Amino acid sequence: MFKIGEALVGKDNEVAHIDLIIGDKEGHVGAAFANGLTNLSRGHTPLLSVIRPNLPPKPYTLVIPKVTVQSMEDVGKIFGPAQAAVAKAIADAVEEGIIPKDKIDEWVIICSVFIHPEAKDFRKIYQYNYGATKLALKRALQDYPTLDKIMFDKDRATHPIMGFRVPRLPRWNTPYLQIALDMGSIETAKRVVSQLPGSDKIILEAGTPLIKSEGVKAISKLREVAKDSFIIADMKTLDVGQVEVDMAFDETADAVVASGLAAVEVLDKFLYEAKRLGIYAIVDTMSVSDPLKMLKSLKELPDIVLLHRAIDTEKTEKIKFELVKKIKDEFGDKMLIGVAGGIEPDTVPLAIKSGVDIIVVGRYITQSKDIERSTREFISQMGGDIDLKRVHVE
Repeated sequence: MFKIGEALVGKDNEVAHIDLIIGDKEGHVGAAFANGLTNLSRGHTPLLSVIRPNLPPKPYTLVIPKVTVQSMEDVGKIFGPAQAAVAKAIADAVEEGIIPKDKIDEWVIICSVFIHPEAKDFRKIYQYNYGATKLALKRALQDYPTLDKIMFDKDRATHPIMGFRVPRLPRWNTPYLQIALDMGSIETAKRVVSQLPGSDKIILEAGTPLIKSEGVKAISKLREVAKDSFIIADMKTLDVGQVEVDMAFDETADAVVASGLAAVEVLDKFLYEAKRLGIYAIVDTMSVSDPLKMLKSLKELPDIVLLHRAIDTEKTEKIKFELVKKIKDEFGDKMLIGVAGGIEPDTVPLAIKSGVDIIVVGRYITQSKDIERSTREFISQMGGDIDLKRVHVE
């Protein structure tokens, strides 16, 4: 038996990050403990934690520096406040019942400790590493996190060191408002984006005219003003599906669009490559006579299917909301379904009632004299920005 725990506590250069394993002396952790204590590595010398010289806590704990120790100053931080903090946290965890007292001679702990080379404040190093060790122990012995916690936070979280959010489109936040930037100038597109309200509901589309005008680099240029946004590359791929996915991916696209009119072989390669790279694959059904038949012909389904009415046919062709139910009856919730083509705010209730997950809007927002107001018209019809109401509990 062994348990795994992790915790990040503190800030600035003194921030503490602890990874630990706790388990039986006679098991895998015991073997790793003995191996770590007897096989030294230059710059990462393991040491037994002690509360003070000659007084180790129990369970015995092996501290391993994550960052290469390059000077005696670094040694002082590890052998002083860091390892003392770990030792005291272990001893207090026993006293507080976090670690069962009847296990202190049966278990051992391996604890990886991060100490920044520029850390200066020994009290903060001690304080943060004490808190992180105690928290990591609690988490390990409580099997934290639960699967529900992971599923709840995985698409909401922003890693503090990475500094930007990796957006996804979880079902709990549908419907989304996709804003089609169908203009020929990246500067115009950036101006529109800069006037959009902040919302977890909004996703951006580098439209086909924009990509034809500016090239696929339009995606990374949009990223300059929308670093945390979900950005779709509307390539409308008809050939060389794999190549066009790679091009969009290299420019940081979160999703890429192929035309449902493409040959099945092209779509299969397109879908394979997008899923291999971990970005969303979208198939646009504009002018596809039988979207259901087309979807059934594919080896695997796209992440999103778009029911798209062309601008030039808006006066003669209705949005096929009835297809939404047919697709969901056939495939369940395996795909998100979007609708596009002359959508206005008063269309939204019908779209949502039909089961639409993504509402694509272009001119109504991008050509508006008040872009923010026009965008909020849609968001209010979509039920508001529900994710802003969440309470973060760690």
